Amino acid sequence: MENIHEQYMEQALELAKKAYDKDEVPIGAIIVDQDGAVIGRGYNMVEQQQTQTCHAELNALQEAAQIKNNWRLEGCTLYVTLEPCSMCFFATKLSRLEAIYYGAQSPLFGFQLDKDCFLSVYNKDALIVKGGIKEEESKKILKQFFQKKRNKSGYSKEQSEKS
Repeated sequence: MENIHEQYMEQALELAKKAYDKDEVPIGAIIVDQDGAVIGRGYNMVEQQQTQTCHAELNALQEAAQIKNNWRLEGCTLYVTLEPCSMCFFATKLSRLEAIYYGAQSPLFGFQLDKDCFLSVYNKDALIVKGGIKEEESKKILKQFFQKKRNKSGYSKEQSEKS
């Protein structure tokens, strides 16, 4: 039987599929309140909205804040298919979330790449951060998306190696 974190991550993966279908980088996020209710949902809409602030996490935070009628989301948890970037990590911290659970690590933009820059803000006792929840599924949809992009553009790994 799947544990509760995997069940919530499954919902985030469904949102990532919506992003994929809209030709957005497939990242999905949900916010769960202290009672276990999903109060925020989001997926990447950066290309559709033409703004870098439409990350899945920020969209989920915005919906959760509207539902709670409060930007302070104490006791809430973020589930996201890819490790949050620094922008989304800080928005999560500012929103007073209790925990972040993510699927795959982000080798390019993950917050952990920059954590030495904000040790005073990053405090493991204040925020639970755990990766690897449904990691393979999260990686798979991202790999499929970028493979599709490379195929559409005619870009191949062999061409890259020749340059």
